[in-house]
Amino acid sequence: MKRISLLVYEDAVLSSVSGAIDLLLATNGYLQQLGKSPAFSLELVSEKSKHIQLNVPAQLICYKTLDEVTDTDLILVPAFYGSPDLALAGKAGMLDWLRTKHAAGIEIASLCLGSYLLAEAGILSGKACTSHWMAIDDMQRRYTDVQVLADAVVTDRDGIYTSGGALLSWNLILYLIEKFCGHEVSIGVSRMFNIDLDRSSQAYFVVFQGQRQHEDEAILKAQTFIEKNYHRPISVDQIAEQTNMSKRNFIRRFKNATQNTPLEYLQRVKIESAKKALEKNADDVTSLMYNAGYNDVKTFRKVFKQITGLTPLEYRKKYSRRNVATV
Repeated sequence: MKRISLLVYEDAVLSSVSGAIDLLLATNGYLQQLGKSPAFSLELVSEKSKHIQLNVPAQLICYKTLDEVTDTDLILVPAFYGSPDLALAGKAGMLDWLRTKHAAGIEIASLCLGSYLLAEAGILSGKACTSHWMAIDDMQRRYTDVQVLADAVVTDRDGIYTSGGALLSWNLILYLIEKFCGHEVSIGVSRMFNIDLDRSSQAYFVVFQGQRQHEDEAILKAQTFIEKNYHRPISVDQIAEQTNMSKRNFIRRFKNATQNTPLEYLQRVKIESAKKALEKNADDVTSLMYNAGYNDVKTFRKVFKQITGLTPLEYRKKYSRRNVATV
């Protein structure tokens, strides 16, 4: 039986904790229905108090503190609410515990933003990981020795597991169920919870937010120009003119500020416009292509799939409001 310690702390995301509990206990029940023994022994553990009041109307009872965890095979680290700086503050003891367990050969899995805790503890140094798509750029800036994969749903290396954002954590739990119990069991549990196992990327969840977390006023002005004129045939030269810089200097400063070239940024804005149109039931892909500033269907489809991982028609089928059943 696999012994699993689920780490609990005050700012942990409730669904990150409860989802792991539900899936693991359901796996045990499913195995018993098949006449087999349960696969997992699950314990909730915390740093100090055994009664953890979350930052939402919920309290969890942990039967062990971290010091009392002597025998475990896998530690699950849930996501947190709030900013990373606040979440990481005051967790030195927890981070030391994770380092010690990792050094002892214990496997560790982070759910969504839980990857921050692993990175802060140095456990991800020299490794690849994933996290919520909104945290990718921030994590890469903070932890330069970690390769943060923007599109990955799950990563698995040397007994360290990470997952993409929010409920993609469930895909990681199912991945672990498959690894420890087999494909048939994982499929059975996924059907119980209606979880899509085919997710191979979180790119189509990403909402492009403009990458404005910098203080370069000239580049902010250029970004605003792009966002207002993306549907027009504008060039990098025209965008650079807004800043009174040479084209070469402008491209360099733009990339330093936004992590994208001006052309990449323009494409991201165009595709975000197309995504929103598709979500609103846009029937005519050609029209929305023109509205997004593209003149060639082949180019539009190619760039759309590069950024989202889906074709325009696949994206509309997945996220259009018409897919809501009415009775």
